[in-house]
Amino acid sequence: MAGSLRPRASLPGSTSVDVAIVGAGLTGVWTAYYLLEAEPSLRIALLDAEIAGFGASGRNGGWLSALFPVSASRIAAEHGRVPAMAQYAAMRDTVAEVIRVAAAEGIAADIAHGGTVVLARSAAQVERARDELAESDRFDLGVALLDAAAARALVNATDIRAATYTPHCAAVHPAKLIRGLAAVVEARGARIYERTTATSLRPGVVETDHGPLHAETVIRATEGYTATLAGLGRRLVPVYSLMIATEPLPERCWEDIGLNARETFSDERHLIVYGQRTADDRLVFGGRGAPYHFGSGISDEFDRVPRVFTDLERTLVELFPMLAGTRITHRWGGPLGVARDWHASVGLRGGIGWAGGYVGDGLAGSNLAGRTLRDLILARSSPLTTLPWVGHRSPDWEPEPLRWLGANAGLRAMVWADAAERRGGRPSRLADAVNRVIG
Repeated sequence: MAGSLRPRASLPGSTSVDVAIVGAGLTGVWTAYYLLEAEPSLRIALLDAEIAGFGASGRNGGWLSALFPVSASRIAAEHGRVPAMAQYAAMRDTVAEVIRVAAAEGIAADIAHGGTVVLARSAAQVERARDELAESDRFDLGVALLDAAAARALVNATDIRAATYTPHCAAVHPAKLIRGLAAVVEARGARIYERTTATSLRPGVVETDHGPLHAETVIRATEGYTATLAGLGRRLVPVYSLMIATEPLPERCWEDIGLNARETFSDERHLIVYGQRTADDRLVFGGRGAPYHFGSGISDEFDRVPRVFTDLERTLVELFPMLAGTRITHRWGGPLGVARDWHASVGLRGGIGWAGGYVGDGLAGSNLAGRTLRDLILARSSPLTTLPWVGHRSPDWEPEPLRWLGANAGLRAMVWADAAERRGGRPSRLADAVNRVIG
């Protein structure tokens, strides 16, 4: 089943289990994996409106990173320096844990532990890189500042002035990871019901279009699709990220570009871009820029925005001029989940658990969430259950039309901020203002 996209059977009507997990992406499947490892007799069912890994879990940029959407400084201001360091240390440990499990379970996910390079290509971007180094030094995050020559030795893009580097990231084929992991948990006894849409959840029961699923514990692991559940339309907003992939590139291109250890890469612009070299020598490149859709709308048609694909292709050639004329063979996208305060969280209250709000950093975050939910469900006290993100409750997003106006105004502001920095070379005050508003 790991290599097949044929849907599994749907929920066969009213069913009872010990743990019901809504969402068969990485959060849900990791939770099932660690629960079954700890208590093999548990009856676990996972539901998905499509197939396991259909959402961001299978379509993301393939960064298995220690990134967390809230800065260490902000966590320290709310919880203290030691808890902030513990949160980030847990993220770093999680990178190794995912690699360990993939190897132990024989999941061929094309993993290469090459770290991440974030390029600084203007004076304003160099200033942000230095700020990140200072943050790293305060909280022992393991970030190094590279000069232009050292950065070009890793990734030979244009206009490099400096870069940050962290070893705490691996390139991954996300679809291979989630599909392989789903097959593992199914073989261990979890039931995965696909093409089964959950409409609402409450303590003890998940209502679906195929009947109720009863369980002592219900877990919401729906991330960018959370707004489709009754009563949760303002909990997480779906923000679209789009990607392109080149044809396999010849060795002469890679001699120019670098990425010899398959480092993941980005730069310090405000409108996020990200890339990796794949195991079959494609360059996969993605970024934000797609609009937020009114009412937290989600549709397959939103996965493909020609203007954004064109911008991504232009940016890719701007970074690597040797790719001019290279054929783009794949274009895709999908929604990720963003909380109002940009704060990922995990928790369990009153028989209902949740995890998400990763803001695109869920490849590692979902694993940490799965291990944490295991301990919460089994009532185990552990270092994971005391991390600052456990039990965090983000405020709801504003009602429409304020949500639509604010989200798209913020997007446009970041585009303007990048343009202003290219012209003037100074950090954008507009971007600082937007970041203060959105958290």
